Amino acid sequence: MKKLYPDAAAALDGLLHDDMLIASGGFGLCGIPERLLVAIRESGVKNLTFASNNAGIDNEGIGMLLRTQQVKKMISSYVGENKEFERQFLSGELEVEFCPQGTLAERMRAGGAGIPGFYTKTGVGTQVAEGKEHKDFNGETYILEQGIFADLAIVKAWKADETGNVVFRKTARNFNVPAATCGKVCVVEVEEIVPTGSLDPDAIHLPGVYVQRMIVGAPYDKKIEFVTTREREAN
Repeated sequence: MKKLYPDAAAALDGLLHDDMLIASGGFGLCGIPERLLVAIRESGVKNLTFASNNAGIDNEGIGMLLRTQQVKKMISSYVGENKEFERQFLSGELEVEFCPQGTLAERMRAGGAGIPGFYTKTGVGTQVAEGKEHKDFNGETYILEQGIFADLAIVKAWKADETGNVVFRKTARNFNVPAATCGKVCVVEVEEIVPTGSLDPDAIHLPGVYVQRMIVGAPYDKKIEFVTTREREAN
C-alpha cells in the first residue's frame, strides 16, 4: 500500500466533507499538523467538529479555521489562548464541549481500541457530569464518558518509515498518539521519511497499521506561543 502523498491537499483528497468529526493532535503550537490544517482551510469544508486538546491561537492551528467560520463545534480541554474562540463561544456561534484533559485523551484512546465508553471519577459533581450516566463502584461515584470515533485523524510526527511506522519527538507525543488511533482514516504529516527497517522497533510510538496516508511537511518555521524575555544584566 503506497502511503506517501506529494502534498497535504493530495493526502486529504476524497476524505473531506461537511459536518465531519476530525481528531487533531498537538498541544498549543507543539506537534500540530500545520500543513494538513491549511489544506482543510483551503478545501472550504464547513460545519466541522474538532476533537483536540485546544484550538491553537488566533490564526494558527485550528484557530485559522475558526477565523474562516469552518468549525461549528470544539471538543476541547484547554481554550484559554484564543480570542476568536472566546468571542465565538460567548456569542453563541461556536458549540463547545469541555472535557477534562485526561478524559479527552482516554476518550480518543478508547475510540481507537473500539471501546464505546468508560467510567471515570473525573468531573463528578461538576458541570462536566451533567446529563451523563452515574454509577457507583465500591462506594465511589463515576460518570460514563463516550469514546471518540472520528471520521478523520490528522497528526504531526518527527520521523516515519515508508510503511507508516511513526516516531514523535518529545512533548509532541502528547495527544498525537491517541488522536491518530481514533480516526477511520489517519493522515500523518512528518518531518522526515526514513527507509523501512531503519527505525528501532522499541522506539516506534505509532505502528504503521494505524496510518493510511503521509506527507512530508518540512521545513517548518518554529512558532512560539508565548515569547518570554528578560532584561540583559549590565556588566
